[in-house]
Amino acid sequence: MEFRTKVELPIGLWQIRHSDKLMLWGSCFVEHVGKLLENNKFTCLMNPYGILYNPMSIGKAMTEILDGKSYGRDDLHYNGRIWYSLMHHGSFSALDPDDCLERINGSLEKARKQMDETDWLILTFGTSRVYEWKEDGQIVGNCHKLPDSMFRRRLLEVDEIVDFYTVLLQRLFNKNPRLNVLFTVSPIRHAKDGMHGNQLNKAVLLLAVDKLCNKFANCFYFPSYEIMMDELRDYRFYADDMLHPSEMAVKYIWKCFCSVSFDKKSLDFMKEWDSIRKGLEHIPFNPQSENYHTFIRQILLKIECLKEKFPYLDAQNEIAICQVRLKK
Repeated sequence: MEFRTKVELPIGLWQIRHSDKLMLWGSCFVEHVGKLLENNKFTCLMNPYGILYNPMSIGKAMTEILDGKSYGRDDLHYNGRIWYSLMHHGSFSALDPDDCLERINGSLEKARKQMDETDWLILTFGTSRVYEWKEDGQIVGNCHKLPDSMFRRRLLEVDEIVDFYTVLLQRLFNKNPRLNVLFTVSPIRHAKDGMHGNQLNKAVLLLAVDKLCNKFANCFYFPSYEIMMDELRDYRFYADDMLHPSEMAVKYIWKCFCSVSFDKKSLDFMKEWDSIRKGLEHIPFNPQSENYHTFIRQILLKIECLKEKFPYLDAQNEIAICQVRLKK
């Protein structure tokens, strides 16, 4: 007897190849998935503005990239200690404004170069509740722990999201016809407005994404939110705060994602690379022994074989690690 509700996965609707270039935007759930993609040697750029939670901030960030925006001193704020941007995560903030701008514009330029070459845009919307900066009414990407009195807080409308992304996506597809977009809704619950508020919050995102997927043939939806809510509803699948997915839950959602997203060639590569990665993580009893050196040379051989099959593979870091260990 099956003691859970299985979520029907969208098998056969899309296929991501290991050679594809990916760009990921969104909530901290993106960081989990992005790290797993990087571990499996996918070419991906993750959150060029840092973590962003709401669809309008994500969309505005992509629009700035398309517009060729460069940030200047007037785009920054100063709290008496650090300089920061209301559009960027705190990791871009700095004690010196020039350092802050260098971080922001460096990431912008990197994202701009990859945008035209991106095969898959993966967007994870976390919340439809936004904060508007009272001075100009603009929706911010990060409040930087500023007083609530400096913002207006509201729930986005479904059509507000759909209308904005209809224009943005059409612009992206015109610029890059091979681009595909994969939407997800973050399984992380936003409890500030209570559980009913969280459901309303997520419902806006789900309805907006559904409308966009029906409007564009190359837009798809992966049900990470539904997997967490229906299949993994037991609290053992949550972190200590009972709001974020546990490591076990992230791995399960990743397994579901792999089962519907990657072609056989990519899955075969991931299996081979996993063997190499685990080999490099192995801590030997005697790193100077001939047996261990033979083991490392076998890993190098496996890497070279993979590079012959996948010429685009960047394994320089792993090769360098092997070479250092062979010198010991």
